[in-house]
Amino acid sequence: MGQNGAGKSTIFKLINGSLDKKTGVINTGKDATIATGYQVVLAEDKDLTVQEFFRKYFNDDSVFNIDKQISEILQVVNLKAPLDKKIQAFSGGQQARLLLAAALIQNPDILLLDEPTNNLDAEGIWHLTTFLQEYKKTVLVISHDAEFLNSFTDGVLYLDVHTKVVEQYVGDYHDVVEQIKRKIEKDNMANARLQKEAQAKKDQANVFAHKGGKLRAVAKKMKEAAAEMEDEMVDNRKEDKAIKDFKIPLQDDIGGVLLKINSVHIIENDEVVVREENVELRKADHLLLAGPNGIGKSTLLEKIVNGAEDGVELAHGVRIGYYRQDFSNLDFNQTVYDCLIEAAEEMTEQDLRSKAAGFLINGEIMKTEIGNLSEGQKGLVAFCRLVFLKPGILILDEPTNHINFRHIPVIAKALDAFEGGMILVSHVDEFVWQIRIDQYLDLK
Repeated sequence: MGQNGAGKSTIFKLINGSLDKKTGVINTGKDATIATGYQVVLAEDKDLTVQEFFRKYFNDDSVFNIDKQISEILQVVNLKAPLDKKIQAFSGGQQARLLLAAALIQNPDILLLDEPTNNLDAEGIWHLTTFLQEYKKTVLVISHDAEFLNSFTDGVLYLDVHTKVVEQYVGDYHDVVEQIKRKIEKDNMANARLQKEAQAKKDQANVFAHKGGKLRAVAKKMKEAAAEMEDEMVDNRKEDKAIKDFKIPLQDDIGGVLLKINSVHIIENDEVVVREENVELRKADHLLLAGPNGIGKSTLLEKIVNGAEDGVELAHGVRIGYYRQDFSNLDFNQTVYDCLIEAAEEMTEQDLRSKAAGFLINGEIMKTEIGNLSEGQKGLVAFCRLVFLKPGILILDEPTNHINFRHIPVIAKALDAFEGGMILVSHVDEFVWQIRIDQYLDLK
């Protein structure tokens, strides 16, 4: 556990050796094998076929034909995938299952899973949870999904972004949250007592110092004692910060029907099928787009944004704010500052930095290239950019992926209040329930 940017994914890279450590020691069991289920498919893997993808990650070169192993592991993650199909042709949810399967096929002693529920529908999460509950080896999981974590965890490592200390707790997720709360309260009480005693000694020392003579020596000792008390104060773990409440302003001078959906292309039995629809999205209409992994939700959203879906009509001049689940609509070579200033119109430098700070984007992050941010930080940058963009329509594809659970109620509140049109895809029911939904389109 830990805030976005605390270093959770970085620690996984240090453990599996994909990142060289600068200092310190990492100890694993002798001959222990390690496999990692990453958050996103690597760019160089997207052009691989399913068979090539698994061959890359299968760790036994003595087995020439691994089709049987691929078939068995795909059953575990509940995915049907032709061996000659390219990875990039799968949906985000299907790619999430492939990433998990690529780790599982290695049968590792230590399994590292980085945000494994991202992009998974309810059925996929159920299969993953069941698998982890029955897994007999060591598993380390990074996740912002509280209910998922609580279903199988025995302990928690907390990365404190403020103190840079790793804290270890025993129990499931909810137990740990309560332990952390009690520890903070205890430390705060101890600090308050020490601060009060130290201040009393300082005040008394100042009185003695002004009286001169031998009392000056007493005053010096009292100041030293006060300093020792302050040193004893616990460097307390600060509460994780949630982003500030925000509003996504609406594009000026729009109204009526913003978007009309006459037909859509969906995937049925690996075939593209055209389905007739009759949906009108007006100003202030919020539409929930539903359907299982692989049916074509993300593809439909991308085509709407790019004007490439023949059966969809976008009103002239309507600006779309697009939150893409893999952030590939952002320029990873841009700095955060350049990314935000590009979307901001007629905004002073001070206002831009002030609004960005509300999304926990500080001066250091502003200078960082998008590609060097954690996935959670990319998500916060994407939301901040939507505020500057002032869209007429929001198109949001799994906007809770990678986001710290403390931020999610704030994001839901902002989306619920958005006065423009909205198309939302999300498999997180607790998130959707907090947002006003006016229309429902199920592609199943």
